[in-house]
Amino acid sequence: MNDSTKPVLVVGGGVIGAACAHYLVETGLKVVIIDRELFGEGCSLHNCGYVCPSHVLPLTEPGAVGATLRGMLKPNSPFSVKLRPDLRLAHWFFRFALRCNEADMLAGAKAIHPLLKSSMSLYRELMANDAFDCDWQEKGLLYVYESKENFECYSKINELLTRKFEEPATSLEGDALYDLEPALKPGLAGGWHYEGDAHLRSDMLMASWKASLLSKGVNIMENCALNGLLDISDAGVLAKTDSGEIEVSHVVMATGALSPKLANVIGWRAPIQPGKGYSLTMPRPDTCPAIPLVFPETRVAVTPFSSGYRLGSTMEFSGYDQTLNPKRVDLLRKGAERFLLEPYSEPVETTWYGWRPMTYDSVPIIGTCPGRPNITIATGHNMLGLSMAPATGKLVSELVTGETPHLAPEPYSPNRF
Repeated sequence: MNDSTKPVLVVGGGVIGAACAHYLVETGLKVVIIDRELFGEGCSLHNCGYVCPSHVLPLTEPGAVGATLRGMLKPNSPFSVKLRPDLRLAHWFFRFALRCNEADMLAGAKAIHPLLKSSMSLYRELMANDAFDCDWQEKGLLYVYESKENFECYSKINELLTRKFEEPATSLEGDALYDLEPALKPGLAGGWHYEGDAHLRSDMLMASWKASLLSKGVNIMENCALNGLLDISDAGVLAKTDSGEIEVSHVVMATGALSPKLANVIGWRAPIQPGKGYSLTMPRPDTCPAIPLVFPETRVAVTPFSSGYRLGSTMEFSGYDQTLNPKRVDLLRKGAERFLLEPYSEPVETTWYGWRPMTYDSVPIIGTCPGRPNITIATGHNMLGLSMAPATGKLVSELVTGETPHLAPEPYSPNRF
């Protein structure tokens, strides 16, 4: 850190930006957050709220390319690509395909796992010390299968997660499955319960985090875009924003899926594609699940909150498309209907989409921006931004201040691309 009298500028008011600001302030630094929209919008607003160390395996699994291509041929596939002339998207998928092998999958998992484990521990500290009102619950996460073959095949993944990462699940069949979750339809093959996972309500988390940051003196500037950065000396950066110029000591870029759009500002383009996900938020059904659920065969996730109920997921590579596709939204309902006695309720309070920042190796980008020592990147968390946020924020704070990192930072370095 160069000049502690100047604030650190955090660009991006999502969950990653909030976590970065939180841990920077804890070191005694001044912090300013700017966001081109409102604090807590984007993928931080209405995601499924999972804090899930069990989600350690990256998307680059062996056979992922073939499964993706077969799925794209189905009209109701949870995975969709809008075909268009886009060389960067083609290059992204090419690099993704090259990594769909066991060695690269395990290398990605070994990078992802420390962030997940550290974040779970840090979330527990946050809930205890900051008293966030976000419906935090530690009930685990239940994967449920319709097909007996698919259920039994998952045992290989569970064995791998248990052996390599100490993330075991409990196998449940027959009465044991329905004793744990009576809201499921009869006749399902079975489930795998990861008891070490947790969940929260993300919109409530962001509201609580905003109040906490404001109480600690963080200046949050909403509807304020970053337009340029000028290195004025070794001690600082001049940030040009919609609200004027700000002289800061350091810049943290926590801009999620929008990171590539700022390449001309920071001089480096993050190899990220926006992966569009959807969710529906509604009142709790009369027969409501007690445990968060994932249905891998339809790629639908279900989150019961004390104050509501959410269906989410799907993956759509359609660029920065800003439309709500009703067919994609309907996949959430249809995907839940196959598994739940009462899959949804009325009225739907929020129909939402968000862009996930997808890297082709499934590993986040955390570290010094190439060629710009006064800029730290914190993006590319794929579908796990909420799950990885506290550890990312703490690691960014350590890198900015020069403290010894609590996690080895090398796997996340922008220089790996």
